[in-house]
Amino acid sequence: MRITVLGAGIIGVASAYWLQRAGHQVTVLERREGAGLETSWGNGAIIHVSSVQPWAAPGVPLKVLRWLGQEDAPMLLRASALPRMWRWGLGFLAASRAAAHNEGALANLELALLSARCMAEIRAETGVEYDYVGHSVIKTFATEAEWLAAAAAHEALVPHGLEVERLTREQCIAREPALAARAEKIAGGLFFPQDEVGDCSKFSQGLAQWCAARGAAFHFGTEVHDIILRQGRVAAVASSAGEIESDAVVVALGSHSPRLLGKHGVRVPIYPVKGLSVTAPRHVWPEGPRHAILEDGRKFAFTPLGERYRIVGSAEVADYDTTPSPSRIGALMRGVCSLFPEMEGAEKAEGAVQWAGLRPMVPDGRPWIGPTRVPGLYLNTGHGHTGWTMGAGSGRRLADIVEARGNAPVAAVA
Repeated sequence: MRITVLGAGIIGVASAYWLQRAGHQVTVLERREGAGLETSWGNGAIIHVSSVQPWAAPGVPLKVLRWLGQEDAPMLLRASALPRMWRWGLGFLAASRAAAHNEGALANLELALLSARCMAEIRAETGVEYDYVGHSVIKTFATEAEWLAAAAAHEALVPHGLEVERLTREQCIAREPALAARAEKIAGGLFFPQDEVGDCSKFSQGLAQWCAARGAAFHFGTEVHDIILRQGRVAAVASSAGEIESDAVVVALGSHSPRLLGKHGVRVPIYPVKGLSVTAPRHVWPEGPRHAILEDGRKFAFTPLGERYRIVGSAEVADYDTTPSPSRIGALMRGVCSLFPEMEGAEKAEGAVQWAGLRPMVPDGRPWIGPTRVPGLYLNTGHGHTGWTMGAGSGRRLADIVEARGNAPVAAVA
């Protein structure tokens, strides 16, 4: 089939890879000048099989309301966004029930484990380089109560495939000597053998080049105007590069998916949640951590990434604005410096990049992958904060569904 994929972030490129491997003629349309330049560019750089639990969880809605308008809150809900997201908010409330949260965590873990296997397969076949490091993620906790509670929550997923190891303060420091100077701030930690570090943008670009060298067509700098239907099914894509005849279309546009899909009566409950990051050159702290450090209480991730550090730790519900907020960047860096004072001023160092991107969040935290009620129209979107973690597996699952759809009915997702 002639399949057009809309979007060249990690989800779109991974979809293109697996569809091409299945023998389809693949075209990818991307409005940016290259692959992986939107939300895939500045994420936390961690493939964290360990952190697939949906954000919707018991007690979280009340926390978000208490944080309303607080610039230094881990998750900031701006009052101006409330009128436009009330339906989404009701879905989030429903998904925050314990049973729904647990169901979502298990479903996401299954997909994350599939994705980890798919990443290993892609690395072996393509040789794409993206600053990959395995077995390199430690989560630290400031209090024993937080440590033990988190350990119990993660260990509940062990029967379903998650691997986790408890670390005492001394074991954390033995694994990561850069923590020694702030030992008194660490009660314990968790080590996740299945978690990996890597540059999502580099991976997306490298995989896109690999696919292009084998016949996939990538059109960058191309705006998608609409999906053209004939006799009720997908027939082409109208774009700034002209009409592209298509037997099927995969929408992998992240937070921008609803705008295009809504034209055809396909409703997906995606709302953009802005994430911030700071990428600083490693020379600002040459002796810094070699492991990625997820700091639970201060809500940030500190990731060594090649010759850089990537720092993330913010969620802001504020529509489609991608301007990094100075106050939010400041709050993020204050949290980092409370544990790692060596990073003072790193966000202003020469070569540092302050960035913001939009996570495509659905209320229950489970991505939408599969066919819609429109014949030939497929979704691979709504991954929220887990796009890098689930990207390779989502592409594989989508390609498998497209293959199955050609032989037997598959239930639509929208």
